[in-house]
Amino acid sequence: MLLLAVDTATPAVTVALHDGETVLAESNQVDARRHGELLLPSVDRVLAEAGVKLDAVTGIVVGVGPGPYTGLRVGLVTATTFAAVLSVPVHGLCTLDGLAYAAGTAGIEGPFTVATDARRKEVYWARYEDPRTRVGEPAVDRPAEIAEQVAGIPAVGQGALLYPEVFPDARGPEHQSAAALASLAAERLAAGADFLPPTPLYLRRPDAQVPKNYKVVTPQ
Repeated sequence: MLLLAVDTATPAVTVALHDGETVLAESNQVDARRHGELLLPSVDRVLAEAGVKLDAVTGIVVGVGPGPYTGLRVGLVTATTFAAVLSVPVHGLCTLDGLAYAAGTAGIEGPFTVATDARRKEVYWARYEDPRTRVGEPAVDRPAEIAEQVAGIPAVGQGALLYPEVFPDARGPEHQSAAALASLAAERLAAGADFLPPTPLYLRRPDAQVPKNYKVVTPQ
């Protein structure tokens, strides 16, 4: 097994290579505006560090979000393209699940909340019983609207750190890690668990919209 994991659903551009037992190499950069510019060089760097070629990869792991429209698509398009070229499967995982798994590695046992920045003064979030068990589906809300639901438990992720009045016990990790995502995928593959399809989990409509009452101009 040789898994290449990528995630661009958050400001982090993160890539990792996993052999089914351990992380061989990883790259993590935080830049919300340069996903498309940074991702492929990060893949090249990770493969070079591990001393393997792309054609040795046996599976692609990708974070499907939730996340902003543009950044999220960069990782998904790259993952599905690699999978098609290599004729290998692509395994989708919720980005919040990767952060939850990383939180467990950092020592959090649960229950806890994962929250990432959704912009527009909102967060993408979900509650977890433990690092591998999510409660319900991810959601997007204003922090004040979920204060009662997340009260009294720790929270991880950039979204939690941005709103300390709602998440007073905010902790790391702040950003997504493809290494954690790959480790989670390796566990799930060994257990025969299901994965998500490699399609974007937006939770809301893109920021760019076709104007209402659009005037059609017919050529004379």
